[in-house]
Amino acid sequence: MTDAIEISPQRRIALTVVVMAATMMQVLDSTIANVALPHMQASLGATPDTISWVLTSYIIAAAVATPMTGWLESRVGRRALILISVTGFTLASMLCGISASLGMMVGARLLQGLAGAFIGPLSQAIMLDIYPVEQRARALTIWGMGIMVGPILGPIVGGILTESHNWRWVFFINAPFGIAAFVGLLILLPKVKIKAAPFDMMGFAMIAIALCSLQLVLDRGTQLDWFESPEIMIEAGLCIAMLWMFAVHTASARAPLLPIELFRDRNFVIANLFLLVIIGIMMSSAALLPPMMQSLLGYNTVDAGLLIVPRGVAIMATMMISGRLMGKVDARIIILTGMVLVNVAQWLMTGFSLGMDRQPMIVTGLIQGFGFGLVMVPLNMIAFSTLSPTVRTSAAALYNLSRNIGGAVAISMFTAVLAHNLQVSHSDLAAHFSAIRFPFVEGGLLESMGMESGTALKMVDVEINRQAMMIAYLDDFWLMAVMTLSTLPLILFLNPMKEGDDSEMPVVME
Repeated sequence: MTDAIEISPQRRIALTVVVMAATMMQVLDSTIANVALPHMQASLGATPDTISWVLTSYIIAAAVATPMTGWLESRVGRRALILISVTGFTLASMLCGISASLGMMVGARLLQGLAGAFIGPLSQAIMLDIYPVEQRARALTIWGMGIMVGPILGPIVGGILTESHNWRWVFFINAPFGIAAFVGLLILLPKVKIKAAPFDMMGFAMIAIALCSLQLVLDRGTQLDWFESPEIMIEAGLCIAMLWMFAVHTASARAPLLPIELFRDRNFVIANLFLLVIIGIMMSSAALLPPMMQSLLGYNTVDAGLLIVPRGVAIMATMMISGRLMGKVDARIIILTGMVLVNVAQWLMTGFSLGMDRQPMIVTGLIQGFGFGLVMVPLNMIAFSTLSPTVRTSAAALYNLSRNIGGAVAISMFTAVLAHNLQVSHSDLAAHFSAIRFPFVEGGLLESMGMESGTALKMVDVEINRQAMMIAYLDDFWLMAVMTLSTLPLILFLNPMKEGDDSEMPVVME
């Protein structure tokens, strides 16, 4: 007997729609609130520093809770856990929407992150279990499309809702999707008996402290000048120490929070490394491009969002293609092709200029989207192809944790590099500007034209800032290109997928 849950094709399709509705609801919320932050700040009476906790609280809660997914599933059951998660996420979204103060908003976002943390791993495990082995590539294609496209659509949907209504609808929109997902899961999702596992409190405490410390370093590093601050040094040291202790504990404990089998599987470990990079590049591009288009190229919020759409369309198209290629073409070749395309797009983005039109952004977005789409499906398949179904939920939890950490770390890193290189580029450009080289600025020519020299100097400074900012963005794109190129040798260490790689495990229906 295979490890797939035996259900009718009609029920499988309906359950897929319901599961993806819950997944999209949770994934969209990771980015949909970003564009509404200025509106929230004014409404909640927050400062630019404190309003960032609306995002940080959600990320920290989700990161801390995700590793608990496997243990909670073994205690309360997969069906009960995902129903609780969807209910909690929906109710927390309503609390976010009615929040009257920053404290209430941060508390509601914490609850939202805790509840939503389990939806991603559970939805992936469900999709793997309800499809037979020969259709598993299709299942992961559908799931991956939601995971990849969601963060790209988030800012667009958030911007439309904020402009047409107000920022509260960014959270209220979850209500109909949450209710529909709950009813559908309650009716369609079968119960599965899973052997109870002991809870590794020591391992959970270590990974929770490590993840919280890491997020604090990323969020506060730019404000506190990174390792010039004692606080950042303490938090970074605590993160490294806890991760080291967690690794030792996982290797020696009888029942660790994350099974040691996951870290012994070469394909799973390398797939997680690829995921950290590819999701980091995707999320960072989505975070950096709209501000660049608005501040430097003069696009409004809607136009900047629409220019991201080609990337999402390309991702969806190539994910469907790569799903069909699985089984016909070596998965490693598909991943290599996708990574090369992403790398080509990043190198082309280093040629952006202040005078360009929309074409370079559309072309690079399409190429980058094609690359992302080709990578994700075979990467998902390779990650789980050699794992036992008994650790599938824990593997999905760690895989989703890598996705979240990859995005958070990359966005913080590239934002910090952008701020640093902006200062360096501005200083370099300003050093070449002087009255000797540009005598008209301080000479009598401007006065004869009715312009004061002080006004001219301000105009020159504005232009220097624009040029420095573009150079800083190009430096980020160059760094992304180097990162993708450096991961290519890892493909040599992946084991090829073979027919029947999935282990067998009887599934008991109640």
